[in-house]
Amino acid sequence: MKTLLEPTAPEPLSGPRSVETVTATLRLLMANGVLDLPRPGQGDTWGRWTTLAGLGRRDLVLGRLAEGHADALAILAEAGREPVPEALYGVWAARSGGTGAAVVGGALTGTVRFCSGAQVLDRALVVADFEDGPPILLEVGLDEPGVRALPETWQAIGMDASDSGDIRFDGVPVTAAHIVGEPGWYVSRPGFALGGAGVAAVWLGGCAAVMDSVTAYLLARGAADDHQHAHLGALHTAIHQADALLVRTAEVVDTEPEEDLPLLTGFCRAAVEHAARQVLDVAPEITGPTALCRERRLPQQLADLMVYVRQHHGARDLAALGVELLKDGRR
Repeated sequence: MKTLLEPTAPEPLSGPRSVETVTATLRLLMANGVLDLPRPGQGDTWGRWTTLAGLGRRDLVLGRLAEGHADALAILAEAGREPVPEALYGVWAARSGGTGAAVVGGALTGTVRFCSGAQVLDRALVVADFEDGPPILLEVGLDEPGVRALPETWQAIGMDASDSGDIRFDGVPVTAAHIVGEPGWYVSRPGFALGGAGVAAVWLGGCAAVMDSVTAYLLARGAADDHQHAHLGALHTAIHQADALLVRTAEVVDTEPEEDLPLLTGFCRAAVEHAARQVLDVAPEITGPTALCRERRLPQQLADLMVYVRQHHGARDLAALGVELLKDGRR
C-alpha cells in the first residue's frame, strides 16, 4: 500500500535541539542532495511529500525549514530562475497583525513576521505589496544592507528552534534582479496550492512522530488498558486517513492537472489539521502525565505540532472550502 509514512520511525535529531544544530543538519542534508526534491505536479509529487513527511517525523523544526527551502526552489524553477548555489532559502509571506513588506519608492520596507530561519538562512523569497496592484515576489539576500532580524520577537516554546522571528526591511533597494515573476504571479501560479499541501505533509510527519513516542512509551511499560488501546487505534486511523488522502491527491495532481488543485489541496490541509487536533487532544490522555513530565521528547513534539499546525486557520479555512463547493453548482 502506498503511503507517505515509512513503517518505522526515523532517527530523531541527536543531542539538545537548537537552531544551530537543526541548521547544521539541514545544511548537511542539502549538501547530500536530500533537499533536491521532485517538483510538485511534475510526476513524482508523492516522492516529494514523502520526503517532507519523513523530515517532519524526524523533527518538526527540521521539516519546517526543509519545506521552506524546497518550496523556494520549486517557486524559482516555476519562474525559470536558478537558485544561488549552496544557499539555504526560505519563503516569507506573512501578513500577521497588519504587518508586511512593501516596495515604496523602489525600496523594500516594512516588517514581516514568522520568518522561519530568520538568522540562519542565506536568502528568502519575500512577498511585498507593490504600488496599487497585487503583491510582488522578491528574492532577497539576507546579507544585503537594510535586512535586520529581530530575534527578541520569537519567544515560542513550540517550534522554538525554528528561529521564526520578525525581519525588518529598512529601505533595501529593489532592482530587476530581485523580482520573481509579475505582480500577482506568486499566488496565481499552479504551484501555490501544491506548496500548501507540502506543508500538510510535514504536519502529517509531526503527527506520526507523536504517535511514535506514545507507542514507545506504552511498549516500555509493557502493558496498556482497553481505553489506551482504543485511543491508540483511533489516532492511527485518523493519521492513515489523512495519509491516504495525500497519496491519492499526489496521484491526481500528477496525472489530472485539470482538476481543481486549490480545492484538493485544501481538503488535504483540512484533513491533516483535523488529525493533528485529535493527536494533540488524545495523545496526552493515553500516556498520562508521566510521559509529559519526566522526559522532553513527547511534550516538545506536542508543543511543536500545536504551533505549526496553526498555519491552518481552522474554521476560516473550512468556510473558504465551503464557499468554493457552492460555486457554479459544484457538487
